[in-house]
Amino acid sequence: MRYIPLLFILTIASCLGLTIFNFVKDFEKRRFNLISLIYLTFLATILFTPISFDGSSVYLMPSGIGQVNLHQLDIWELGFAENIILTVPLGFLIKYYLPKISIISMALAGFLIGGLIETAQFFLSHIFLINRTSDINDVIANALGIIVGTILLIVYEKITEKSTSKQSHI
Repeated sequence: MRYIPLLFILTIASCLGLTIFNFVKDFEKRRFNLISLIYLTFLATILFTPISFDGSSVYLMPSGIGQVNLHQLDIWELGFAENIILTVPLGFLIKYYLPKISIISMALAGFLIGGLIETAQFFLSHIFLINRTSDINDVIANALGIIVGTILLIVYEKITEKSTSKQSHI
């Protein structure tokens, strides 16, 4: 029963992978979509299954309903930085697929996504005993990671735009 979320994630990822292979003909787009799918599958596995990653090793969480932390801020611990790093590519992808969205909207989306992740972990922990802790620190770290990913994409686009415009003038 604890592995139903993992089976669901792997089934969805497999179906999306097959769809990408069948319908995306451009090699560069196919590669980008498949790398994005691998990242999102890894992210969903780490977030919504009893499989955990602490930065140096992968391990199985014991069965349980987890805990809830809504008030104790621990932004100086390693787990906070790991959560930021984990969601930077998510911010990059969201901004890539929704280029018109502002940084303020991305910040709000980051907090919304972080809150939804923690809420889903709470309910999945109670339904499937995946033993995930719902933590306000994770909401903040996820939002910061999404904002950083957004800013990195904007900077990347500005740099490549300048280099492209310089090359076109030569």
